[in-house]
Formats: sequence, C-alpha cells, structure tokens
Amino acid sequence: MTPLHQIGETIRGLMLAIPLPVARGLFLLTLATVLIWVWRLPTSETTPEGGARRWDENLKVGATFALVLQLVIYSVF
Repeated sequence: MTPLHQIGETIRGLMLAIPLPVARGLFLLTLATVLIWVWRLPTSETTPEGGARRWDENLKVGATFALVLQLVIYSVF
C-alpha cells in the first residue's frame, strides 16, 4: 500500500467513528446557520438596484423557501 492509501484509510476510519445522528445534526445546523445568514443580509444586497419593486425581486424569499424545504426533507428523511 502506498502512503496515500494509508492516509485515506486513516481518514476513513476517523469518519466512520462519527455517529450518523451527529453528522445529520451538524448538517442541519449548517443549513440553519445559512438560513439565519440569509435573513440577516441587508435588503440592498438581495434586490436589484433599479426598477419596480415586486415581491419576487428579493432573493431572500427564494433562498428561504429552498433552505426551509431542505431542512424539512433532511430532518424527516
């Protein structure tokens, strides 16, 4: 075995030691953190500069929908 195989096996062993519920929780926490970050973005950063103001121009709406949907799917399944 080459040194890369040894390194790979070591990393694989470390990853297998992490319980699946912990990994799932960390993943959901990451999504929730991104969701909070999106909500805290200033409106000027998520809407186009000129033009009429419509509800669908704010990118927070779509990002919130996508992140909440992912949170629901990954927490249920």
